[in-house]
Parts: sequence; C-alpha cells; structure tokens
Amino acid sequence: METSLWGWREDYISLLKEKLNKKLIPIFNLAVWLYRERKWSPNSTAESIIETFLVEFNITDEEKRELLDLTIPANLTQENLFQEEIVTWKELQPIIGSPPDAIAEEGGTLALLELEGVGPARKISFEPADRISLITGDNGLGKTFLLECCWWALTGEWADKWPAYPRLDAKEPKISFKISGETQTSSETIKYNLDTQSWPSPKGRPTIPGLVVYARVDGSFAVWDPARNTNVAERDKAFSGSFVFSREEIWDGSENKIEGLLRDWVTWQDNPETSPFKTFVEVLKRLSPPEPSSDLGTLEPGKSERLPTPPYPARRIPTIKHTYGQIPILHAAAGVKRILTLAYLLVWAWEEHKIQSKLNRRSPQKRLVILVDEIEAHLHPKWQRTILPALLGVNNALSSDMQVQILVATHSPLVMASVEPEFDEDKDKLFHLEPVKK
Repeated sequence: METSLWGWREDYISLLKEKLNKKLIPIFNLAVWLYRERKWSPNSTAESIIETFLVEFNITDEEKRELLDLTIPANLTQENLFQEEIVTWKELQPIIGSPPDAIAEEGGTLALLELEGVGPARKISFEPADRISLITGDNGLGKTFLLECCWWALTGEWADKWPAYPRLDAKEPKISFKISGETQTSSETIKYNLDTQSWPSPKGRPTIPGLVVYARVDGSFAVWDPARNTNVAERDKAFSGSFVFSREEIWDGSENKIEGLLRDWVTWQDNPETSPFKTFVEVLKRLSPPEPSSDLGTLEPGKSERLPTPPYPARRIPTIKHTYGQIPILHAAAGVKRILTLAYLLVWAWEEHKIQSKLNRRSPQKRLVILVDEIEAHLHPKWQRTILPALLGVNNALSSDMQVQILVATHSPLVMASVEPEFDEDKDKLFHLEPVKK
C-alpha cells in the first residue's frame, strides 16, 4: 500500500542483504564511528558499546542474525579500546574508500602532478604545497609548461589551443594527478591517445576542484568555475565551465562570456551598494605597490571620464588615482594594467561563481586556486617585494572563510625573498628546476 509516511518495506531485510552482497556489517566498527564523539566511561567495554548500539537503534533479533557481524576485533584489548584524538572522515576515507554512488566532493586543490614522456624531462613529479608553491629556474626548463599542465589536471581542458605534445622518444606518454578535497583525495592517470593524437578529458573523478583562476604570461586569463558546469546532473562525470580570455576580451568584453573590465568597472562604480565595487577597491588596495617606499602609491579608482574610443563614439572610461594624479586606465603603465586585470578577474570570477551557485541552490566554494606565470612581469623591484604576500591576502577580501592555493612561476629573487616572512614549511614549498645531465 502506498503512503506518504516514511517507513520500511516488509522485505527490507532481503533487500539490504542483496545490497550488501551477502556480507555482514561489522557492528563494532559502525558503533565506534557513530559514537566517536560520545564521552564513554573508562570502564566501558567493547561488549557494552555494541549493546548500546543495539538498544538505541532498536535492532531486532532477525536484523542481528541476517545483517550484522557481532564479533569483536581480535587485537582489541581494554588498554587500546580508546584513543585521545577523534578519527576524522579525512583520515578514515583513504582506508575504507567512498561508496560507488557517492556524490562528487567539490572544492579540491592540486595535490600531485606527474608527467611521463611529456615535457622537458622524461619524468617530472610535482607535489604542490597546500598554500604557496614557488616555481623557479632558468628559461626553457618548463615553468610555464608545468603551470599549463596544472591547469589541465584541475580543469580537464587546455588553456592554449596547442595541448602538451609527447616527447618523440616516449613509448607511453601519460599524465597522473591527484585532487585533494576536505575529506578525500582522488587519483587519475590519463594516457595520451596516439590514434586521435589527443589527451582524453578526465571524467568521473570523486573530487571536483574549486574555483581556479590562471593569469598567463601573455596577458590572457583562464577561469574555471565548478558551478558553471552546463549539465548539473552530470557535474561529477564531465567538465565544463572553463573560460579563456584574451587580453583584449578582458578589457573590452566578449559576447556571452564577459562584460569586460571597462564596462564592469563603470557599472560597479555607479552601483556600489549592490555591486562588488567595494570588494574590487579592497582587492586593488591590497595588490597596490608598498607605501611609503613606492613612488606610485596606492591604486585607487577615480571618477570615470567620457573619452573618445575610436572607432567607437566617446564612452565612459574608468580612471585610476595615484601619486601622479588621475589618469584613464587605458593610459596606465603596463605594470598597473596587469594588476588592474588581476584584481578584476579575481573579483569577477568570485562574483560570477556566487551568482551561479545561488541559481544552482548550492553553497559557494571555499577553495580558490590561483596560478600566476611570471608574477613579477612589468613590476618595479619594490612592488615585486610585496606582490605575492599581497596576493596571499586577497582571499580574505573575497570571503572570510576562503582558502587559497597559489602556484607561481617566477624568475625574480625579490619575489622569492618576499615570501620569507610568511613562509611556513607545513604549507609552502619552493621548487627550483635544474637540468640533470647524464
């Protein structure tokens, strides 16, 4: 009989037995996990813990006989029954694995990247830090290539139209990687398809990366937003939501992709109470050159001015205020333009992610991965000494509980030196690429 009330089917035991594939549930292990936060008496025994479970969950004799394994682990004694620290799901999951029908976990960061038969070396193993990974070394050793592969491992798509091509001496080119979430780490190995001359896209991973922003050395940017997967029902099986913007598209916009810095800045500034303009101002302030040592001063938005923009009619153009006065951002220095672009893309990506997450009825991500190639480009040495610590603090301007993983390629000793006061061996790493001659 159908009913609106929740309940068990009469044949629920046989159905559960079928799902368990004739295996029994180890009752002691289940009780330990469910009661992991309960304060037990020091006199408690394994038997009493099992008995508590059976009573509190109203387990019947038939359920005990057909579904449960009531035995106690052989190596268990009264002395090792309890431990001081509660076991977390993150510690337990690698041991027991995830259910086959589990929903993909979101908010992952890159934990490992291994390249075999592809790139400047026959084999490369890169294990980034949880927070800051500094990649340095001479030209031609693969810093940019490494970031491009990191982007692909995280998103399943190449930022460039030219994907990584295997070495000519490689027999079985492959890329392996691990994506680490709050509770689990997923591993995958993708082999190059010699027939189609392509890298198959990763599919079905149990951990989906968080928001990813990639500042490329040519001024272009790539953004990957897990909330923008086109098919929400298939979000754990396929990848989409990747955008690659040229330098011109970032400033002037691109139809159906992005309004662009020039339009969004003016729109945000006209509606500061309902737009992310205050966040943009704060991010720009954090990324500004240091005061009072810098001649430029803090970058601060000025009032927009109507200017001729051939071949189009005059339009409103944002301005920037600094020590030398107020100038249209079109005429700003190269270093200032790069920082304006970085600040804008970070705020734009986060705001768009929040909007899409709300439409999807999902919570926004708490993890942001930032990749920056040659972070020192166009910046004065004084600015190089502060840009990376400043970037590290940007996540707090976006969201108070945001966690950030930053992967940076640089030639600058000043950028590397800037991290020294912030460097934490448990969360940060330095990778110096060197050729190995054999």
